[in-house]
Amino acid sequence: MRLLITGATGKVGQAFLPSFLSHPRFADWEVVALCNNRTLPPHPRVSIVTGSIANPQTVAEALEGVSHVLHLAAVKETPAQAIDVALKGLYLLLDGFCRQSTRRQFMLLSGDCVVGHIFQGYAGPITERSPRRAYRGAYALTKVLEETMLEQFGIQEGLTWTTLRAPWIMEKDDFRYALELGDDQFGGPAWASLMAADELASLKEERAVPAMLDREGAYLKRNFIHVDDLVKAMIAALDNPAAFGELFNVAMDRPVDYGDVASLLEAAGNRQRRDIQTPFYSNWLDNSKARMVLGWQPEIDLKVLIERAWTYTREADDPRIVWYPG
Repeated sequence: MRLLITGATGKVGQAFLPSFLSHPRFADWEVVALCNNRTLPPHPRVSIVTGSIANPQTVAEALEGVSHVLHLAAVKETPAQAIDVALKGLYLLLDGFCRQSTRRQFMLLSGDCVVGHIFQGYAGPITERSPRRAYRGAYALTKVLEETMLEQFGIQEGLTWTTLRAPWIMEKDDFRYALELGDDQFGGPAWASLMAADELASLKEERAVPAMLDREGAYLKRNFIHVDDLVKAMIAALDNPAAFGELFNVAMDRPVDYGDVASLLEAAGNRQRRDIQTPFYSNWLDNSKARMVLGWQPEIDLKVLIERAWTYTREADDPRIVWYPG
């Protein structure tokens, strides 16, 4: 078997590749990584094709003899690149892969931006059958189009596909910095968009725990997943016939409740919560299908997520990298 990975040098790719290469089920598999701006350290089972995913010749070279594709490459709110990576690049991958006699499975990593996460409201849990209702912006739009394009290749070309739909992906100290009130905040929403400048300055001085309230006045519930649990779901779905032609939500068993976050951080130190009203919706991304069909179970709950984020110590050669705005 031969697996093509796009986005192998990103947050998820760097976590996935070592797990894949050390897994006994894939001991005789080869890997080809399609890289553009960054590269990978040498490995005897990994070959590298360098170039743009929007270049037909580069994609054709990368797909030669490939049995599986894992498409992780993505860009955020940069429309020109988004079109190249998410639409032209994906089309070239799918079209070329369909011409391979060795083809077996195409797996896409998607996101809960497709269902609007905190920007759209749902009357019940968000399942794989819930309507796609993306929020504004190029990234969410292209993820909707990616999921749709993949499914259509399954219908039109008989392609065997799998989509894993993940919420906000955490690693290392990401979650800690998602709650920072300064310029080093990781991801969004930016606190300055939710309160006046003087209020934000006061919260910074107090080192307050920002506890977001949803539009109904309850503590906001937002979905997350740790990259380690996501990698386990990817491993479980890869070359698994039960995953063929299926979309799976892969998230923590429960959404993160910002009231619970504040309570845990208050109990651990001298920081006090400050409630922040927002226009956002609380939602629950239901992972029941992935647990039932894939036999997958996320292991990192809120307490462990906080513990990992607050105890993580960076070495000199481990700079904090914001892979995407969040």
